[in-house]
Amino acid sequence: MAQSVGIKDVARVAGVSVGTVSNVINRPKTVADDTRARVLAAIDRLGYVRSESARQLRAGRSRIMGLLVLDMGNPFFVDVARGAERAARDAGLGVMVCNSAQSASEEAEYLSLFAEQRVRGVLLTPAEATGRTVESFRRHDIPFVLVDRVAEGATECSVSVDDVTGGALAVRHLVDAGHQRIAYVSGPSALDQVTDRRVGALRALAEAGLPGSALHELPTERLDVAAGRDAGARLLGLADRPTAVFCANDLLALGVLQSMYAAGVRVPEDVAIVGYDDIEFAAAAAVPLTSVRQPAVTMGALAAGLLLEEIAAADRPEGAAHEHRRVVLQPELVVRGSSLGPR
Repeated sequence: MAQSVGIKDVARVAGVSVGTVSNVINRPKTVADDTRARVLAAIDRLGYVRSESARQLRAGRSRIMGLLVLDMGNPFFVDVARGAERAARDAGLGVMVCNSAQSASEEAEYLSLFAEQRVRGVLLTPAEATGRTVESFRRHDIPFVLVDRVAEGATECSVSVDDVTGGALAVRHLVDAGHQRIAYVSGPSALDQVTDRRVGALRALAEAGLPGSALHELPTERLDVAAGRDAGARLLGLADRPTAVFCANDLLALGVLQSMYAAGVRVPEDVAIVGYDDIEFAAAAAVPLTSVRQPAVTMGALAAGLLLEEIAAADRPEGAAHEHRRVVLQPELVVRGSSLGPR
């Protein structure tokens, strides 16, 4: 096993003190040009890499922002991460992205990891419905911002999308197209996003004078394509099959679309489909998918900006109080071929 190169090795090869090497790395302008060049040559020759973890331990803080999402297999969260990474990079921070896989236990483990690594702050989409893991994380005094979730109190910032409005946009579009029996392919009921989109769907039905029973819910345990295919199979087995489907996200909708295609059911002529998120794959589907667009990149960037503001407030000597804010963005319906058909 190769032996790691330390700062003492660089000092020995360059013929200078350890302090001089440290100054070259951290305060290069304080070192004479010829000495600095000699130290840099030694660093290059030995392949020395500064121990960031050691520096963080000395400083009591890291240059990392944590990001914990529900599902990195969902392109929506990839876009959230892109927005957060851009804002963090501009502030000189990196982003450690972790995936809870919608598991409360994995969420707790990653939050413990963030605390161990002394991250500067955390962007979090909670998986645990009761909020116990988040409350436990508070004792570490690490700032955090909720993403894709509305903060219930005034103890943290949040950036989210108005999912009630989003659900209403989707179902109103289907009702306007003439559909009166609509399926809602939902996800885990513990997720606020799932329940809020259902509330919006029911609101749109009520506005149209249709009963709540016009919405047939097909629950799923996960929010992925496989769960969508399963829901599609259940839909096909219904005696009084709805003529339209609203899905809690695009991955579910793509799975439903696959099920319809495999069974020879035409989309949108026999069954119309609307998804949620407007991921990149939505427009590229075999039948381009109508979807409710969430500004995911903007959401990530705004959340990171709020977190950076809170970090800066905590770093000020006077310990200025940070005013927690809730930012709620508006969704947008993007109509494509999967919902455009005669009734």
